[in-house]
Amino acid sequence: MKIEKVAEKFNIPKKDIIVYGNNIAKVENNAGKKKGKLVLVTAMTSNKYGVGKTTMSIGLADALNAENHNTILALREPSMGPVFGVKGGATGGGKASLTPSDEINLHFTGDFHAIAQANNLLASIIDNHIFQGNALGIDTENIFFKRCLDVNDRSLRNITYKIGSSTIKTGFNITAASEVMAVLCLSESIKDLKKNLGNILVAKNVHGEAVYARDLHAEEAMTVLLKDAFKPNIVQTLDGNLALVHLGPFANIAHGCNSVVATKYALSHADYCVTEAGFGSDLGGEKFLDITDRVLKKTPDAVVLVVALNVIHEQGSLQAGFDNVKKHIHNLKDVFNANVVVAINKRKTDDKNEIAQLKKMCEDLGVQASICEAYDKGGKGCLALAHMVADACDKKSSINFTYELKDEIKSKIESVAKKVYGAGSVSYSELAEEKIAFANSLGIKDFFVNIAKTQFSFSDKQDLLGAPENFEFKITDIEIRSGAKMIVAIAGNMLLMPGLAKKSNYNNIKIAERGKIEGIF
Repeated sequence: MKIEKVAEKFNIPKKDIIVYGNNIAKVENNAGKKKGKLVLVTAMTSNKYGVGKTTMSIGLADALNAENHNTILALREPSMGPVFGVKGGATGGGKASLTPSDEINLHFTGDFHAIAQANNLLASIIDNHIFQGNALGIDTENIFFKRCLDVNDRSLRNITYKIGSSTIKTGFNITAASEVMAVLCLSESIKDLKKNLGNILVAKNVHGEAVYARDLHAEEAMTVLLKDAFKPNIVQTLDGNLALVHLGPFANIAHGCNSVVATKYALSHADYCVTEAGFGSDLGGEKFLDITDRVLKKTPDAVVLVVALNVIHEQGSLQAGFDNVKKHIHNLKDVFNANVVVAINKRKTDDKNEIAQLKKMCEDLGVQASICEAYDKGGKGCLALAHMVADACDKKSSINFTYELKDEIKSKIESVAKKVYGAGSVSYSELAEEKIAFANSLGIKDFFVNIAKTQFSFSDKQDLLGAPENFEFKITDIEIRSGAKMIVAIAGNMLLMPGLAKKSNYNNIKIAERGKIEGIF
């Protein structure tokens, strides 16, 4: 179905659509009249291939539409890092997929390219300012802002070059983990975007004072490069239902949620908006609830926790996997006070007795659980889940935040680590302490915290499985993202530029007859 026809089904006027061929479009950010219910899809602790959140989100949205609940998806854009790395594409799977999947997974509408260009323009402006005489007195040993690229490339993590007599030591982040990505995700208008870009902290000067992008007059040119990327993209599911796919992957090293403007748009044009947050509820789930919610000014009416038996077994044992699921349920139900429904992502090879045990365990914890077959059956495999979600959305919803924005930086970090992860204590490296002290000297108090940590454990160590308790949680570095109003706390050995694995997915990708692309999934 042509994308204009899909949009028409959801009362999106043709004048608001900017078409990219037959199957992809962007929409102008014009609010509709509806005040839809918000459904957040999150998951248990992940394995390297994921738990199936996107597949489940698509299956759920198709099922809600099949039951005559007008529903729009608001999902994250894939990054080419995982597409060519271990994980592969990110448009769902089987009968619960987005189309055209190849285009969405690759260049799509050029949003990531625009972000990289705007980001790297600012980096170039910083270098040029130093080269042209350095009127702002930028301390070349204290430049915080990094370049970015949307591929996994470990050799770019640290780079050194000269500007005149000064040696610059810096590096690259992957585009999804860049501050420009976060700014774009959390800005609510072009005016807001320009202001937030100007607020990006780029360096210290030789007197130890902050230098911002606005001091370099960079925000106008950056906004021009991002004006189209700011507009949400629309595509469709295999069932012909509408999906906004816009920005925001990587909840381990970024906040991992799609744009606020896309979610707001979906909520204003549908009875239900189904959105997702990356990796587990301790990562994207927490960041959606503590960060995105506050900007969106709308908390989820229901939260779906996706669990999978094969992933449960990878926690070391069945019991350890069950303990992991229990911890995620506890966090969502008791810490955040969400209306929780569990979606069991069933595979053909799953043991029926273990599936029954898992379902009973959830129900014993006071949470409804539905056995779902989104991959094999699409929306038809999620009808029971759709009924549970609709019922959950009718209940009163009042989300608790993990921390208050007025809290001190360390207090916020420790609240997340202890309440959500189960840590007993938090320690800070000398570098992290120094940067927190600098942030405090700038009067920063009302920023979010965005903890970058492994997706494979509640802790900062990927091999500490199940539901560990009372461990030491180590913060090794801090990044001040003043444009996005967040403090990024880097835990353990997390890196903001991944590398390719020995057996990466690029080995499987090829172009076949008539330009058909194979092997992305």
